[in-house]
Parts: sequence; C-alpha cells; structure tokens
Amino acid sequence: MRLLPFIRRTQPDDRLTVVEHLSELRSRIIISVAALIVAFGVAYAFHDVLIDILERPLPADQQGQLKTFSPTEPFFTILKVSFWAAIIASVPIWCYQLYAFVIPAVANQSRRIMLLVVAGVSSLFLAGVAFGYFIVLPVALNFLLDFGAGTFDTQLRAGEYFSFATTLLLGAGLIFEVPVAMLALARMGVVTADMYRKQWRVAIVVIATIAAILPGGDPFSMFLLMIPQLILYQVGIWLAAAFGGPPLWVRDRWVGDREPEGSSPG
Repeated sequence: MRLLPFIRRTQPDDRLTVVEHLSELRSRIIISVAALIVAFGVAYAFHDVLIDILERPLPADQQGQLKTFSPTEPFFTILKVSFWAAIIASVPIWCYQLYAFVIPAVANQSRRIMLLVVAGVSSLFLAGVAFGYFIVLPVALNFLLDFGAGTFDTQLRAGEYFSFATTLLLGAGLIFEVPVAMLALARMGVVTADMYRKQWRVAIVVIATIAAILPGGDPFSMFLLMIPQLILYQVGIWLAAAFGGPPLWVRDRWVGDREPEGSSPG
C-alpha cells in the first residue's frame, strides 16, 4: 500500500498533460513544505540543545558569551536557529523530491535504485554537515577570531554568529551532494562521464569559487572545503560512467529512428 497515493510516479513512456505534471509537482511541493514545518517544530522544541551544540566550536573564552542588543533579538535569534536547523534537516527530503520528479520522466528507475538514492542523498548531506561542524567551522573561527585579537576587542553577536555557523553547515552539506547532482545530469543525458573528465580544469575553478564564497573566506577553511569536493567530483565521474544514461542527442536519434507502434512495412 502506498503511503502517498496522490503522487503519480512518471514513467519515461508516459505522455502526461500539463495539468498532470503540475499536479505531481504540487504534491511534491506539499511534501517538502510539510517536512520543513515538522522539522521546524522539532527544532524549536529543542532550541536550547541546538544553541548549545552550535556554540561548542567556539573558542573556550567565547562560549556562553554571545551578545544580544535589543529586547526582540533573543526571540528572533531562536526562531532563526530553529528555521535554519529545519532547513538543514529538510534538504535530503527536498533533494529526493526533486530527483523523483525529474529523473523517472527521462530514465527507468526501479524502487531499489530510488531507495539507494534516498540513502545516498541523506548520507552525503549529513556527512557534509558533520565535516563542516567538526573540521571547517572550528578552523574558520580560530583563524577569524585570532586575526585581529591584538587590535580589536572581539565580541560576538548571537544572531550574526548563528547565521554564520548555520550557513556554513548548510553549504558544507550541499557541496557533498555533488556526486548526486552529477549522476542526475548523467541520467538525464545532459552530460557524460567523458565530458566530466575532459572539463576537470573548469571543475577545479568552480570548486575553488564555491569554497571561496561560502562563509569563512579564510584560506584554511577554503582549502578544507576544496579537498572533499575534489574527491566527490571523482566519485561523481565514476557514478556517471556506471549508471549514466545515453546522451540526449543519441537518445533523440534512436527514438526518431524507431517505427511508430502499429505500423507495418509497406
């Protein structure tokens, strides 16, 4: 029995109307929004724990010393932390809903493969968040806070610090989804594994740019963010070679050469 019978799974040979496509898209958006609402409720219920966890990467002399400067700032800071935590928790569900909406329309997908995608998306994202929390965030904080220690009396504002930390964790989680994005493009026939291999110089530039624009900005955290991206790019090439579909131009030529069903030789 299907838990969500209102979602119609699209097959490559289906010819759906615009209304049917919009109906499926609406259903998947509803699921994504519902996941965010549920995650926000859970995060708000445990906001004290979340705040304590996010403060741990700070240097010892800064923990418990975050400042607020208005009567409303504590309230909105807690909402902000809960909201960003809900987004981080919901991203794997959103990625799967996007994958499940796009990929079955252009390539056959068994239930086993779809479940593996769910597990892969979730595991990679959580691994990225953990990498950002345990490796990148402490390095970035130590470098940035010590940089002007002899010149400035550095005091951290709660809202700004939590925005910095949660954005970095979200970005670290998303960059770990690189292999899934590469596989999705390969399954759709947009690119091939050979194209990924030939464009490795462009990939390095893109990876360096992404690492530079993420919160932190210091050379150490940038380097730490580049290392897993380079490794994951190689993983993405392997997945594209193993599970990628035929290029679009080959697929279109093959479909155009097929005789219509029911036709007979003249």
